[in-house]
Amino acid sequence: MSEKNKISRREFLSYSAMAGAIGALGVTPLLSACSGDKGGKNAALRDAGSVYIPELPDKAVDGKPLKAGLIGCGGRGTGAAQDFLNAADNVTVVALGDVFPDRVENARKELKEKHNIEIAAENCFVGFDAYQKVIDSGVDVVIIATPPLFRPTHFKYATEKGVHSFLEKPIAVDPEGYRMIMATAKQANAKGLCVVTGTQRHHQRAYVESFKKIVLDGMIGEITGGNVYWNQSMLWYKTRQPGWSDMEWMIRDWVNWKAMSGDHIVEQHVHNIDVFLWFSGYKPVSATGFGSRQRRITGDQYDNFSIDFVCDNGVHFHSMSRQIDGCSNNVSEFLQGTKGTWESGGGGSGACVIKDLAGNVLWQYDLEAEKAAHQQNNPYVLEHVNWISCIRQGTPIMQAEETAVSNLAAIMGRESAYTGKTVTWDEISAASLNYMPEKLELGPMDMGKYTVPVPGEAKKA
Repeated sequence: MSEKNKISRREFLSYSAMAGAIGALGVTPLLSACSGDKGGKNAALRDAGSVYIPELPDKAVDGKPLKAGLIGCGGRGTGAAQDFLNAADNVTVVALGDVFPDRVENARKELKEKHNIEIAAENCFVGFDAYQKVIDSGVDVVIIATPPLFRPTHFKYATEKGVHSFLEKPIAVDPEGYRMIMATAKQANAKGLCVVTGTQRHHQRAYVESFKKIVLDGMIGEITGGNVYWNQSMLWYKTRQPGWSDMEWMIRDWVNWKAMSGDHIVEQHVHNIDVFLWFSGYKPVSATGFGSRQRRITGDQYDNFSIDFVCDNGVHFHSMSRQIDGCSNNVSEFLQGTKGTWESGGGGSGACVIKDLAGNVLWQYDLEAEKAAHQQNNPYVLEHVNWISCIRQGTPIMQAEETAVSNLAAIMGRESAYTGKTVTWDEISAASLNYMPEKLELGPMDMGKYTVPVPGEAKKA
């Protein structure tokens, strides 16, 4: 890669966050030619010292006891708490917080049944301020798995109190949340806090080994494009029950409302967008796309998106996501290089595969060998293994910034589909869009604000 392309993603998103905050400076395209390697030898795309490669043992290193608090006690939060417990010895969960008491009780019961952890009643908190009470209860680390709308605020408070954070993805649903994440990440760095996000592919051995082959060994040459997919059946939804207020329904049914989840291109498909940006090191500068709502039952968001992303050096990659029953499913990533290709799905094999330009397999990740060598192969646990090890060893780790740029890229694509217009990074990073309701209370809301977006303009007579 040229020297121009060696600016890190962290530097890029730091600059762009600053630009968004002042609403004046934009992202300057960092143009570089995909020159390939003239000598026939594969050249590294980035220097080894400029990229982070996690160590992924089966269990975190021994060290000081760690007390965790869980904020957001739904299925993902309760699962993340158990992943934390499975990742290390001498760790425990001591506090729970959620808006709803039934969620807290369900999590409390499950942790007792599966891990024999008894959480004291005085450490179980309910309400919109429950996150503060969990963090103030004396925890060392916090697992933030609330609906994504609330995650920037909860991360900010945890950092102010000097608590290490695990942030489920996505970490924001709008530009205002993105800017809060970026500012908080700088504060966390200054305090020496360790922050890991729920982009578990960064801790999945097959992806990490693929990253080494592509980025450090240059096995597919310069990356010239790609395709990323998350096409699956419809997710769950909650039918409104008698007695539920507008706010309660939206929070319980959060995965179907754009204000709560960011829409599924942000809430789910950010994983795949993140993989392309992580491997390539490129910076997204614009998005042009479309989407629609065909089958969704509740909420106000789309159920399919198709986005053309353009990067700083002119490289395009295509993003496709869909949540509709009875359609072809595909959750994978594909990279095209000047010397070959990489595919996370392996053309249906389920393995990560590198091929030359003639389609010959050059390398394939050995899933069976991993199973033989390791007892713990769950990336949802391994991300906690790495987080805990970093905390105990005093090794800095800050994933919030890197995840933030992928997150805002997904938001940029979403807004392009919603409006029918090309949206640039300069525009989205400085946009005033903020989905946070004026009042946080379990009561009525102006539901007229929550309508399905319609792009473009009606044809004039």
